Amino acid sequence: MSFELHVNGRPFDTEPRGGQCLRTYLRERGWFGVKKGCDAGDCGACTVHVDGEPVHSCLYPAVRAEGRSVTTVEGLASRDGELHPVQQRFLDAQGYQCGFCTAGFLMTTAALEAERDSAHDDGKLDDLPRAFKGNLCRCTGYRAIEDAVRGVRHTERPCAGQAVGRNVGAPAGPQVVTGTARYTFDVEVPGLLHMKLLRSPHPHARIVAIDTAAALRVPGVVAVLTHEDAPATLYSSARHEHPTEDPDDTRVLDDVVRYVGQRVAAVVADSERAAEEGCRRVEVTYEELPYVIDPEEAMRPGAPVVHAGKGPEARIARVENNVAGEVHGEIGDVEQGFAEADVVYEETFRTQRVQHASLETHGCVAYFEPKEDGSGERLTVRSSTQTPFLTRRALCALHGLPEDEVRVVAGRVGGGFGGKQEMLTEDVVTLAALRLRRPVKLEYTRAEQFHGATTRHPFAIGIKVGARKDGTLTAVRMRVVSNTGAYGNHGPAVMFHSVGESFAVYRAPHKKVDAYSVYTNVVPAGAFRGYGLGQVTFAVESVMDELARRLGMDPLAFREKNVIGPGEAMHSPIGEEEDLHIASYGLDQCLSVVRKAIAEDRSTEDAPEGWLVGQGTGMAMIATGPPGGHYADARVSLLEDGTYDVAVGTAEFGNGTTTVHQQITAGALNTTEDRLTVRQSDTDVVRHDTGAFGSAGTVVAGKAVLLAATSLAERLRTLAARHTGVARHLCVLGAESVDCAGRTVTLKELYEAGHALGATDELAADGHWGGSPRSVAFNAQWFRLAVDPATGEVRILRSVHAADAGKVMNPMQCRGQVEGGVAQALGATLFETVRVDDRGEVTTAAFRRYRLPQYADVPRTEVHFTETSDAIGPLGAKSMSESPFNPVAPAFANALRDATGIRFTELPVTRDRVWLALDRKARSAGR
Repeated sequence: MSFELHVNGRPFDTEPRGGQCLRTYLRERGWFGVKKGCDAGDCGACTVHVDGEPVHSCLYPAVRAEGRSVTTVEGLASRDGELHPVQQRFLDAQGYQCGFCTAGFLMTTAALEAERDSAHDDGKLDDLPRAFKGNLCRCTGYRAIEDAVRGVRHTERPCAGQAVGRNVGAPAGPQVVTGTARYTFDVEVPGLLHMKLLRSPHPHARIVAIDTAAALRVPGVVAVLTHEDAPATLYSSARHEHPTEDPDDTRVLDDVVRYVGQRVAAVVADSERAAEEGCRRVEVTYEELPYVIDPEEAMRPGAPVVHAGKGPEARIARVENNVAGEVHGEIGDVEQGFAEADVVYEETFRTQRVQHASLETHGCVAYFEPKEDGSGERLTVRSSTQTPFLTRRALCALHGLPEDEVRVVAGRVGGGFGGKQEMLTEDVVTLAALRLRRPVKLEYTRAEQFHGATTRHPFAIGIKVGARKDGTLTAVRMRVVSNTGAYGNHGPAVMFHSVGESFAVYRAPHKKVDAYSVYTNVVPAGAFRGYGLGQVTFAVESVMDELARRLGMDPLAFREKNVIGPGEAMHSPIGEEEDLHIASYGLDQCLSVVRKAIAEDRSTEDAPEGWLVGQGTGMAMIATGPPGGHYADARVSLLEDGTYDVAVGTAEFGNGTTTVHQQITAGALNTTEDRLTVRQSDTDVVRHDTGAFGSAGTVVAGKAVLLAATSLAERLRTLAARHTGVARHLCVLGAESVDCAGRTVTLKELYEAGHALGATDELAADGHWGGSPRSVAFNAQWFRLAVDPATGEVRILRSVHAADAGKVMNPMQCRGQVEGGVAQALGATLFETVRVDDRGEVTTAAFRRYRLPQYADVPRTEVHFTETSDAIGPLGAKSMSESPFNPVAPAFANALRDATGIRFTELPVTRDRVWLALDRKARSAGR
């Protein structure tokens, strides 16, 4: 049988394998712009054109492309390299963040534009919600994508030294829009083996026996690894600078499984198909054990013990009660505070599991490379991770390797949101690579992301508040129970963080907290945007709103009366954090933005007749970095051609830190961003970097970059003075040269002078920042919404967000972070939920069952930045990646309370829950 198709004008005649989809066929031939995001035609990241028609290539059989012309994103540009108009518009508008979904949006848009004014034009480009119903974006909130389609330009090219505060485009932009940006699996590795994981069908069981003989007879299977092959060492999959923050309760492969989906064995083969068949042939004998799903039940005497037998070395707070961690504290006397109150309100709030849903799934490739000195080989692990350095440290400790024997590198990462602050694949892939001395790849499926990765922690928050008639808070008490799932990765830390800033933002003389992180036999939770604050803020802001209403006060005025002010100490019952300061204060401006929006709002006129209309606010405070130290090293060097190299350890996954680091360096060196190259997220590049989490990319790594760039600028001026004999203070650094009292010394000449004078040390400078002291950032969200009492449908009429980001380094990018955070939080507020059955098994293991926000679901949010400058952050900047998420759910719930008179206490606030609550209220009123 002869087979031929053309891809981007090039002929290919290799016949596809039986059942092979077009996506894998294309990627195997090096067209890496075609992405894998969902395996099911739900996300659109794999969109290509077949004879000009857009198709989801993950669903399109490769054999059907015979005789056809296939165009991928790499083929959109003209042969001479000129970008397709759609690519140029996405570049100009920066219609992307991580960029993993971008090829799909580009291909969809290009196909629809080609239909313009033709017989096939059905007007989709004038109806983007319909046009993009098959494309998902987790990062942007879709506004930037709309601007790109409409041709709105945002990017700028500022003059030398003027980059900070301007809309400088991401340096990887051209690669993102042409499909040449290289993500984790966009590499060709000769001799690559593929790993698949056999996972537990039981919520709790002991493995009595594993028979791998039949699996090893499958053609292509090279090895089957079980707990007998794995280190006995206990560790945590969570990545923190200080590993003692998390319980050591995990093994690479364990002889006890604690949730449905836990890995049991790893099959390595020369193809994914063979590895999958090998998994089906592994025979496992289990002894089923009692299990527990509910965290309250798990803490009771006699409940099944999830980690029975683990000792104090595991750092589990109370093994016998399934308590991974707990915190208790009191300021003053809350009972006295409630006695002094004129109004007391008490309620319990619940938040659900949420999936990070980054479009690039977890995974890594491990392979061996020659050492530079020729003394042998070392292991390289290419991973979709937010923490390359911490992952290397953990791999070396786990497998007994010196750090110079292991390199961990992250390509461009397709979304993180905290989910990749874990070591979920690198440990077992390294085990296989070391055993076989061959390259090994493990790439999670979308289903595995749901039942084999992590989620946001579900919380139950019991909260009681009291206030005097004049609105002065007297007491706040909380009991928080966080369900950490089968393992404690991030469990105690998330619990601890959740009751920090959420308490401290309000003044009250009496405060008390009891908080627990509890093991259950369900999929583990982990780090997620907001790190526990979003869950507790939902409760705190809801009760503050309700208390104000019961006092007959304006909820905004009630907040203004009780929030902490500039220079005030932040008091939380979990204790003082001595390095945390209000180094700038923008909360008053945030609330003023909301007050102005309320006063000027006319969106009520857009509500359908008969619908209930309401408005509501939520606010939040967050520390601008994690406690206990978050470290970053950076190095800035002048290169031989007169350009600069910026080396930094933090990863780029749509958070925009690469751009900010360029801007900071360009400002300090009085140059333009196109004269800078950034190398990053590679353990070979700098000494250490804690990682891209806790919103540390700007305030920690950025500070290190600023210190390095500023130091280099001084060194270059000194070197120029020495080279020319001109006084140092007369040497002015420029974009491409140094002006030494009228004499121009090019940077290339200066580089050569440095070598000639034996002053090569003056051509580079290092910067280090330890993440302390820390400041705080503030956010406020306001919604006006309308509710259909007949159906429970809720329509957002207006969305306004105020953000205290200090000096906004890049308004375009920062706005995108806010919009993306609001969109993700709306998904968690309205419909996203990882459902588990009565055995703890995930039942929503696909996007079409999980329900991510689509283009049509997300309102356009008006973003306002306060005018503040932080005394701690680099050049006055503060963090703004996590914090926009936190006030969204309570603002929505408060607006819903205003519209309906009903206090919703459980997330998500789905349409059916709204309708049922309205129906109950109507029935009750009719009695």
